[in-house]
Amino acid sequence: MKTAAAEAPARPAEVDAASRAAPGTTVPREACTAAEWAARQRLAACYRVFHLVGWTELIYNHISLRVPDSPQHLLLNRFGLHYSEVKASNLVKVDLQGRIVAPAGAPVNAAGVAPHCAIHAGVPGAHCVMHTHTTAGMAVASSRAGLGHDNFYAAQLSGRVAYHDFEGITVHGEEGPRLVANIGTGADGKAPKPAVILRNHGLLAWGPALPVAFYTLWILQRACEIQLAGAALGATIPISDEIRLACQEDAKKVNAEPEFGSDTFAAMVRLVDRIDGSWRD
Repeated sequence: MKTAAAEAPARPAEVDAASRAAPGTTVPREACTAAEWAARQRLAACYRVFHLVGWTELIYNHISLRVPDSPQHLLLNRFGLHYSEVKASNLVKVDLQGRIVAPAGAPVNAAGVAPHCAIHAGVPGAHCVMHTHTTAGMAVASSRAGLGHDNFYAAQLSGRVAYHDFEGITVHGEEGPRLVANIGTGADGKAPKPAVILRNHGLLAWGPALPVAFYTLWILQRACEIQLAGAALGATIPISDEIRLACQEDAKKVNAEPEFGSDTFAAMVRLVDRIDGSWRD
């Protein structure tokens, strides 16, 4: 059986053909289990939250979520839609090899499917994966020093950040095993790292539930913003190893809660609903 990382999904030319072949196709609610539809709604809401906070990159980047009652399948955005256009019904379901399951012929971006499938398949507990190209995130990712740990948010991520070197546009399945190895699988007794800096590229976070991944990405993004803003001021005030390790342990305890971040995410969805609640459709 091939792994997700062993087979790259459709190349962009094939994506374009799929887009012409099946314009506007969606998945109706009655075609989904209750669990899948709930996951579709939560993921669609998350795309709208990303749009609200400015974590978009035209029609690019991805948030993927495992289908709860069908763990070999993932949901992610249809290629060509802006995040503000994502709805529960227009999300695309793919398998762990990146093959489209529903709606048939819907276009997806190979550059997103390949790494997301690899992480979902290879990292235990990776039920949600998020990737961004924010200015602050890309700036820190392109910095030789990477993320420092001398601010409130960065201290909480101490020991929890993985790095993956840039290998070009992420359409090649063979990169997957190297990305997974850098995140960690737990096989060596060390917990996989939930915050990932893709060198020269951007930020990524994953978690056992969508709100957990969202909060991890939020503090990673905030840490990068503060580091970037503070760079103009010169040397930062260092945080001692003792305090940094204490922050790391406290953050681990809180983040270990199964639905940590749910209240935060729910608050953001309420903000989205004041603008447009069509993500539920």
